[in-house]
Amino acid sequence: MMKITDAIATALCTLLRPLVRILLRHNIPLPTFVELAKWIYVDVANSEFHLQSKKQSVSRVAMLTGLTRKEILRLNRQESPIDYAAMEHHHRATRVISGWVRDPLFHTNAAEPAPLNLDDTTPSFNALARQYSGDIPSRAVLDELLRLGLVELTAGDKLKLVARAFIPTKGIEDKLAILGTDTADLITTIDHNLHRKETESPFFQRKVCYYNFPTANLSEFHDLVTNKAQPLLEELDAWLAAHDQEADDDMQPRRRVGVSIFYFDTAPIKEDHSS
Repeated sequence: MMKITDAIATALCTLLRPLVRILLRHNIPLPTFVELAKWIYVDVANSEFHLQSKKQSVSRVAMLTGLTRKEILRLNRQESPIDYAAMEHHHRATRVISGWVRDPLFHTNAAEPAPLNLDDTTPSFNALARQYSGDIPSRAVLDELLRLGLVELTAGDKLKLVARAFIPTKGIEDKLAILGTDTADLITTIDHNLHRKETESPFFQRKVCYYNFPTANLSEFHDLVTNKAQPLLEELDAWLAAHDQEADDDMQPRRRVGVSIFYFDTAPIKEDHSS
């Protein structure tokens, strides 16, 4: 019977392989990865593994992480490598795209996202940005969406939606940001299902996978996934939007909630080492 440590080692090697592939493609050497891993180890130990009613100590963090006290003190003094401002920027851009896709005020008679005017003539991008981007100026939102290749200007000086979801077509930095958020969400779901309390319900986590699928049918399956998944995500988005209250006086506790669907296509596992 496989030990838990062996199972974790196998899982870790499996999930690290595609990650290391990305790191090597972008010239991120092992020492950089190790330094970031050390910072995360210390940050998680500090924030999530303290004893009840006791302030976390350097000695306890050292015991949990295997790092020296000197190393922990050094890492505690470092600024966070996480760009929270960029994450919030992406969140607001996502909300604008989502509002454009589902809000009838910004639709054509055929219930499709309408080309928007750049002035205040209805339907206008200014109105869309004011409603869904919070206090960010509409010009700043527009520049970001243009930079990411999510919208384009038509010959009639209208703004056309290119993508029905926040999937950057330009800028490798923005595409890499999705690597962090989407992968972290999946691992967090798995963590919940592994260690949830008896009183907690498991999070939905399913996949369908065939290991010897003929390549001749890949294109058809890819199109089937796209045609089925996008309407489902838009339906779920509309439901979430209808129940998402943002009033300042709302005292209800909040949670970040969502569903992620993704398509994958790799070599069979027995051949993956050669990829």
